[in-house]
Amino acid sequence: MKTSIKILHWTPRILCILAILFISLFALDSFGPGRTIWQQISAFLMHMIPSFVLLALLIVAWKWELVGGILFTLIGLGFSPFIFTHNYHMNHSVGMSLFTVLMTNFPFMLVGVLFIIGFFKKKRQVPV
Repeated sequence: MKTSIKILHWTPRILCILAILFISLFALDSFGPGRTIWQQISAFLMHMIPSFVLLALLIVAWKWELVGGILFTLIGLGFSPFIFTHNYHMNHSVGMSLFTVLMTNFPFMLVGVLFIIGFFKKKRQVPV
């Protein structure tokens, strides 16, 4: 396998793992004083649901790059208006809301595009 194909193979996978870890950091706000340990664990697991879904999508994309690439791109694009609207209602700042969308959704859109590009590059490399 060529070096460029190897890089294109591993870059979306590593980037996706890092993005999922970043999203998972937001679940840590479920721990704090005033709750029992079971309430905190329950809240943590509920906050981790998006990370579990993204992890399942990564497993799909690892096996079927084109399908996973399309799904990651659609998720990144599809959730952007909801995240923007939610953040805009909280802080009334277009700039901060766009930055939040960029930080949370852009990595998954990029991962999706890289999976799709990798799929077609590998398909072109395989001799018929």
